[in-house]
Amino acid sequence: MGYPRDFLGRNRGAEGEMRAIHGKGKLFLYIIRQVLYNIGMKVLLCSASPRRRELLHKLVKDFSVTKSDAEERSRYQRPHLLVMDLAREKGRSVMANDALIIASDTLVYRHGRYYGKPKDRADAFRMLRELSGVTHAVYTGVYLKQDGKERVFYDKALVHFHKLTDGEINDYLDRFAPFDKAGAYGIQDGIVVKNYTGSFDTIMGLPTEKLGKVLEEMGVRDVYQ
Repeated sequence: MGYPRDFLGRNRGAEGEMRAIHGKGKLFLYIIRQVLYNIGMKVLLCSASPRRRELLHKLVKDFSVTKSDAEERSRYQRPHLLVMDLAREKGRSVMANDALIIASDTLVYRHGRYYGKPKDRADAFRMLRELSGVTHAVYTGVYLKQDGKERVFYDKALVHFHKLTDGEINDYLDRFAPFDKAGAYGIQDGIVVKNYTGSFDTIMGLPTEKLGKVLEEMGVRDVYQ
């Protein structure tokens, strides 16, 4: 009886263990156990952002997507506490007992002011003008829930903008329409940003390096890769 290479490759020592198994019944049970292990628990991403979906695919092969109904309100004022609380509220608003829930929230912060998603073009223009030529912080909070256990963390990065004219801001808004992004810009667009410090993925909306470590700690990352 043959076995797919990818099946054997995903399970360390699988070939040796199979050689030690005698009888069709035991072999069948072994295969079922390994298949169930590799299927694992369902993963549910609470986000409408295509960028977060793209980033999560770095860590998780298959997952479902849902949009949170949570109101973006929090009693916290400090940026790292605020983004973690908002991510937590997003995740808790979803009912899925049979899934690993992942939710995230991102905010741009500078000198006591928060920059979320712009309300309209005028608001986006205002944000970009205020961020022009200066450095701001980007905070992304992540919430995970599995089998009733919750984890929440955040990551921070710094972004420095080019000095932008009003014409350049309008051109950017025309070309990229970043109205669904915190701070009214996308780091991946590469036009308004001069340089940054920290994780590119954190600025995009999901700190994959930190998230990968948390998934490993929870014992689920290897199942989905």
